[in-house]
Amino acid sequence: MEGAFKGFGPKAIPFLKALDFHQSREWFLENRDLFEKELRDPFGDLVETLTERFAAAGLGLRGDRKKSLFRINRDVRFAKDKRPYNRHLSAILSPDGTKMEQGVFYVHIGLERCFADVAWWQPEPALLLAMRKTIATQPDKFRAVVKALKKNSLELETEGCMKRMPRGFEHISEPDLAEAIRNRHFVVQHVIDPAGIHMAELVDELVDFTVRARPLLDWGRAIEGKVPEK
Repeated sequence: MEGAFKGFGPKAIPFLKALDFHQSREWFLENRDLFEKELRDPFGDLVETLTERFAAAGLGLRGDRKKSLFRINRDVRFAKDKRPYNRHLSAILSPDGTKMEQGVFYVHIGLERCFADVAWWQPEPALLLAMRKTIATQPDKFRAVVKALKKNSLELETEGCMKRMPRGFEHISEPDLAEAIRNRHFVVQHVIDPAGIHMAELVDELVDFTVRARPLLDWGRAIEGKVPEK
């Protein structure tokens, strides 16, 4: 198909390294064509190819090359670090194609690492509370999700979890449930080999990951559907 993802360009990561070294608007403008050819345009192809594949798999995730990509520019208004450019480029595919939804697919191509997440990231308070209550009151269902993810070689990330139990859940004593309730996010992650970003097969890899992460998507969506809208 027209615009099908064929891989990121061979200079995608070298471009990010050079941009990180220069951190200069003048350098970026001089090399904008390289950015677009090697990194941005292939990323747009990846988003739109994944949108078609996710639709075929019934995953309920979509995006497009204009709305889904995050800017390479950093927002430095309130940051101590005033470097103007990120060390990565990333994108989100979501149920409605915007960056405002929960239960999303996120892909990140960067200098430190390349990875993809399926995530309920920083859900708003009512949804997070509903997720925690579901874990506490329906532990068997939650454990079934964890078991299904483990069977698919995935596990929930625990980075950034609260050190203490949130108010109202102090009575939960089972270690696995307590750990889950302390989460601020519900995320599974797939590490991408940087050598593989240059090949069209990256699409198959990311679709396979997202299919394996479906138990988390389905669990969160069932809870989200019962949270009253504001």
